[in-house]
Amino acid sequence: MLQNLIVPEDAAATVDNIMANEWQFRLGILGFIIMVIFDVVVAWALYILLKPVNGSLSLLAAWFRLVNATIFGIALYNLFSVLQIISGAGYLKALETGQLQAQVMLFLNAFNETWLIGLIFFGIHLFLLGYLIFRSDYIPGILGVLLIVAALGYLIDSFANFLLPGYADYETIFMLIVVVPGVIEELSLTLWLLLKGSKILKRRQNRYKRTDIS
Repeated sequence: MLQNLIVPEDAAATVDNIMANEWQFRLGILGFIIMVIFDVVVAWALYILLKPVNGSLSLLAAWFRLVNATIFGIALYNLFSVLQIISGAGYLKALETGQLQAQVMLFLNAFNETWLIGLIFFGIHLFLLGYLIFRSDYIPGILGVLLIVAALGYLIDSFANFLLPGYADYETIFMLIVVVPGVIEELSLTLWLLLKGSKILKRRQNRYKRTDIS
C-alpha cells in the first residue's frame, strides 16, 4: 500500500505522493499495526500447536517471532515521524523544503533498515518452526522443509542487504530467488493451518483431557 508512494532517489516526488495520498499512507500504517497484533496471536497459536513436539524450542520460536514484532513496531515510529513532517507543524517551518524532503527519506529508509533487522529474527523463527514441524507426527514434514528453506532465504536476503555493496543492483535477483519462494512456502503453511490446524489442535487437546481424567 505504501510502496507505490515511494520514488527511490527522488525525495520531492515521494513527499508529493505522500501528501497527495495521506489517507492511503495512514491506512498503510494501520495495516502494519494490525499485522503486528496478528504476529503476536500467531506466535501464541504456533507455540500451543508445537509445544507437544518440544516445549522449550516451541517457546524459543515464539519469542523470536515476538522480538520481530517488537522491532517492527519500533520501525513504525519512523512512519509516524513522516506524518509529523508532512503535517506542516509550526516548529518545522525553520527547515527548508529540501531539508524536510531529506528528513522524510531518512525516516523511510530507517523504517526499511529497522524492518530488515526484524526479519533476521523472523528468519530464525521460521527455521525453528520448520524443524519442529519436521519432527512432529501430525503436520506434513514437507511443510517443515519448506519453512527451513524460507528461513534461509530471509536470512540470506537480510544479511546481503547489510553486507553486500551495491545490494540494490541485485535486489530483483534476491527477490525472485530467495524471498518469493519463502513467501509462497509461508502461505502454504498458513493455508494448511487454516484448513486442518484447528482440527488437529482440538484433537490433541481432547487427547490430553482424556489422559488427565484417566
